[in-house]
Amino acid sequence: MHETVASPLEAWGSFYVIVGSSAGALTGLQFVVMTLIAQTELRGRGEAVSAFGTPNVVHFCAALLVASILTVPWSALRPAGLAVAGCGVLGSVYSVVVLRRAHRQREYQPVFEDWLWHTILPALAYAALFVAGALLGRNWANALFVIGAAALLLVFVGIHNAWDTVTYVTIGLKIAEQEPGGGARGGAEPAADGGAEVRAGAGAEVPAGTESARGSSPETSGGGSRPRSS
Repeated sequence: MHETVASPLEAWGSFYVIVGSSAGALTGLQFVVMTLIAQTELRGRGEAVSAFGTPNVVHFCAALLVASILTVPWSALRPAGLAVAGCGVLGSVYSVVVLRRAHRQREYQPVFEDWLWHTILPALAYAALFVAGALLGRNWANALFVIGAAALLLVFVGIHNAWDTVTYVTIGLKIAEQEPGGGARGGAEPAADGGAEVRAGAGAEVPAGTESARGSSPETSGGGSRPRSS
């Protein structure tokens, strides 16, 4: 790496090592989240997972990729900036895809906080990567600060969204199950009552049918006075 390139990038070397290693390690956090989802009734909701689960892995990988790009021994800053700008373009396109998926899915009704963390902040981070990457060759001092802030924002977004999903799965669904008529308990109690009614009806109607059958024989043979007296 030439001295003019090594000076600004080496100053940020420790920062990108921390961000990159953290993003790579935190990618495993999303696997834990998906394991929790697989153990609940949310496991079949592909649209919701594509809108609120998969993007977290993409954000972590984007931060890892940016950190890796800026630790490569480039011969000039312009190619590094173009690579970072390319990440910003791809991330911006993916943000639009996530926004469409969030609108299309019907399993969960997002609130403003969900739109902020799942669509707005990631889109801002990727847009910042595009602009700063394009300006890295001309104004590297400010561009590196913007790139670092955007990469760190992507890591924070992924952590927040993963934690938000965990709390929703572990707490929100438990509360829904404990509400009267909701969740698995609401569906099991009518079945149990229905089973009891069937058993009670079977125990009462069969003897009644037997008695009517017994009473019908004397009625046909001996007239109608004996069944009424009994």
